[in-house]
Order: sequence, then structure tokens, then C-alpha cells
Amino acid sequence: MKLSDALIWCMVTEKNCNDRSGIYGFTQRALAYNSNKIEGSTLTEDQTAALFEEGFLPSSQDVYRAKDIEEMNGHFLMFNYMLAFIEEPLSEKLIKRFHYELKAGVFEDRANGYAIGNYKTRTNMVNNLNTAHPKDVAKEMENLINWYHSIEVKDLSTIAMFHSSYELIHPFQDGNGRTGRMILFRECLTNNICPFIVQDKNRSAYITSLRKAQTEKDPSDLIKYFESEQSDYRDRCQYFSVEERYHHYKKFSQKIGKL
Repeated sequence: MKLSDALIWCMVTEKNCNDRSGIYGFTQRALAYNSNKIEGSTLTEDQTAALFEEGFLPSSQDVYRAKDIEEMNGHFLMFNYMLAFIEEPLSEKLIKRFHYELKAGVFEDRANGYAIGNYKTRTNMVNNLNTAHPKDVAKEMENLINWYHSIEVKDLSTIAMFHSSYELIHPFQDGNGRTGRMILFRECLTNNICPFIVQDKNRSAYITSLRKAQTEKDPSDLIKYFESEQSDYRDRCQYFSVEERYHHYKKFSQKIGKL
């Protein structure tokens, strides 16, 4: 039995039933909280959970930043879109749609004139590294996608190399890390690799190993880091009985099919 098949079935089933108490709800909350936190969000895990489950934030003496709320809701939508189109091959069109779902409701980005759901129009930098010039982004993304699909059997090393290249291209004005980490999760699912969540508490290890992969063309530390995060997510899958539930579903389906 493939863990990825079990995960996809569980998450899609729970989403369709509006069940936010299982692996779908956990992944939505944890991925949105950690990925946004890495980028500077001020929302806590409890506030993220309240926003996802209840649609509002608890009263607090803290001041809520509109952008944090808008991007958190956008991340929830991006995850749902990712699940809905999990069968589609990775493409520039799909990645642009991820960015659109994340950023379409963010007033600040629209007011700043950022391209939403399209590649950047202004140069930017990441961790003191020069990224692709806007005029070169489309070609570099095309080359990256073509390289990725040229590899018949993709493993964690392939996905790590894709991620490091994607983040160095930095194709969007903002939201590159969050779309990049969504792609990480998705491509693990579609290639029968245990997915993982890049946790904010491990941000230093993530950034350091990513930078090494980008500057030294050596993804070994990034792969080791991803493997350590896989362990945590695999434990969550066991806690929510993902494979066991899928096994019972398959047995029941086969029994019904014989009637």
C-alpha cells in the first residue's frame, strides 16, 4: 500500500465531508501556520486553527495585521486547489494558480502593484543572492519544469534540487517560499514519497541547507533536513491511522464490488 494514495484519499474524503479533525485539518493548519510564520506572520498556531476551523480570530489585546489574515486564508485556498488538481502534472500554469490562490485576496500586494498569479515584474533578492531577472523568469521556469519532467523516477534528491532551483529563480514578487513549499508537499504526494512540513522551529536548518544547495550545488544537507521532517509527518499519519483507514476502505470497496 502506498502512503501517498492513503493520504490523498483521507484528505480528499475529509475535505469533502467538511471534517477538519483528521489529517486534512492537521495538515492545513500546520502547513499554513509554519509556512507563513517562516515569512514573518504574527499569527499563532491557536489563532491559525481558529481562523481555519471557525472563520474568525479570538479577541485579543494584540493587533492583528490584515495581511497575515489574508495570506493565511489564501494559504488554505492554495492547499485546497493543490488537492483538487493533484492528478495534473506539475506545470507553470499550475504553479501560477497556486500563487493566485495565495495572493488574490491580499490588499497590500495589490496596492503595491505586484503581479498576482503571474511572474514578477521587478527584480528581487533572497538571502543576499541575486535571483532571476524578470525578463528571464519565464525561460528559466520552462527549463526547470522540463528538466524535472525529464527524470522518470523522482526521489527526494530530485525534489530537493527542484526546490533549491525554484527558490533561486524566485519567480514571483512575493510568496515564493510558500508556493515552493506547497510544491514540495505536492510532489512528494504524487511521487509516492512521504511528504513533510517545513517547521518554523527548524527554520535555521532549512535556510542554511537551502543556501548550501543553491551556492555550492550540494543538496545533501537539504535532503537530510527533509528526511528529518518526514519523520514527524509520518508519525502524524500513524496517529490519524491514515493507512489503516485506507486499507479498510479498499477492502470494503472490493467486497461491495463482488455483490
